[in-house]
Amino acid sequence: MTLSIVILAAGKGKRMHSQIPKVLHPLGGKSLIEHVVTTAQALNPSNPPIIVIGHEGEKVRKALEHHPITWVEQKEQLGTGHALLQALPNIPDSDSVLVLCGDTPLISVETLQRLISATPKNAIGIITAKFPNPSGLGRIVRDSQNNIIQIIEEKDANETFRNIQEINSGFYFIPAKFLKTWLPTLNNTNAQKEYYLTDIIAKSVKEKTAIHSVQPRNTEEVYGINDRAQLAILERFYQKQLAEKLMREGVTLLDPNRFDVRGELTIGQDVTIDVNVIFEGSVTIGSHCIIGPNCILKNALLADGVEIKANSIIEGAEIAEKCVIGPFARIRPDTKLSPNVHIGNFVEIKKSWVDTGTKINHLSYVGDSEIGSQVNIGAGTITCNYDGANKHKTIIGNNVFIGSNSQLVAPVQIGEGATIGAGSTITQNAPANQLTICRAKQITIENWQRPKKEKET
Repeated sequence: MTLSIVILAAGKGKRMHSQIPKVLHPLGGKSLIEHVVTTAQALNPSNPPIIVIGHEGEKVRKALEHHPITWVEQKEQLGTGHALLQALPNIPDSDSVLVLCGDTPLISVETLQRLISATPKNAIGIITAKFPNPSGLGRIVRDSQNNIIQIIEEKDANETFRNIQEINSGFYFIPAKFLKTWLPTLNNTNAQKEYYLTDIIAKSVKEKTAIHSVQPRNTEEVYGINDRAQLAILERFYQKQLAEKLMREGVTLLDPNRFDVRGELTIGQDVTIDVNVIFEGSVTIGSHCIIGPNCILKNALLADGVEIKANSIIEGAEIAEKCVIGPFARIRPDTKLSPNVHIGNFVEIKKSWVDTGTKINHLSYVGDSEIGSQVNIGAGTITCNYDGANKHKTIIGNNVFIGSNSQLVAPVQIGEGATIGAGSTITQNAPANQLTICRAKQITIENWQRPKKEKET
């Protein structure tokens, strides 16, 4: 058997009330449809997944341009049966077709593999689930022998059918030859005037084709997203799953309900993560790290033993062993910190390399710089890297002491072992192992009086 996969993603998503196509709304830092595409690719289909697009289809194409995909357009949104019909010319007659939904992001590879393996040749497989409140969903109708005989959409259902709790998930595994025979014969004589894919079930019963069903491990796997409230519910389920997985692998989460991963997170053992920490993009954290509350880590690499204190932001940076950062620190892209560096409160580092044992502990900005080892940078120090048009570099040697409230006007070099006196504005290179001071002469103006506030008339 060869496998073709079709992802239906042509709907308008009216209930999202958005200019963004429904399938591009994010869950866990990835679009709904990207979750589905990743799952589809894990099943190793014989050809790239086929995605049927319609409303705002070019936005969907652009969002997935880095994935190998066969695109098919449904020019008019005439129902799921009509949508799948558009994909059939791209599917060999001998294939079996797995139909996925672009707005149902958390279907698991394991559930889909069970669907495929449980469906015999020349039979139909579907995923069903039981919902306590199945409102809005198609119902599975079974006969007295528990065989599936029909799927009826809620808008076409009477009260008896609406009381059924077993629902149609929208996931199917069907031989292509059946689809090519049945789909062109569908009609739209129903409440929505659409060509329902679900109508092929009645056709299969009429032709005595076997129908097999499987159920997901978690019903949330087959939750489809129709509005932002449903999206928020599924987001929390997704984060809960990730949190439980991490805790089983040796991570301490002080409150698993206040934890968000919006991308890919790799974490070592004996890591402690406080509340309201957000991980974005690709983040790797070594063992024995501590992440304080209210931190954001985006596309960051942390080695073993790093401590990030409260309210700090790390983006696009590499942090080596046993560094301490924060609280209220910001480490910006293209920054590399060597082992045992201390970056303190209200310090911002951008596009800089800081060598071992250096301390930048208070209220400083360091940008476009190379800083040696065992350097102490005093409070309020600024590397003035921008001249209004271009960026310039500051180079500081090993064992340098920079006094508080200093400005280093790049391009400038501070020699090894140099000391810069507090309050200096350094515009020229400072020699090694010497004290350099640049201050205006202090004067006192006699008979000067502070201005007084004028009385209102």
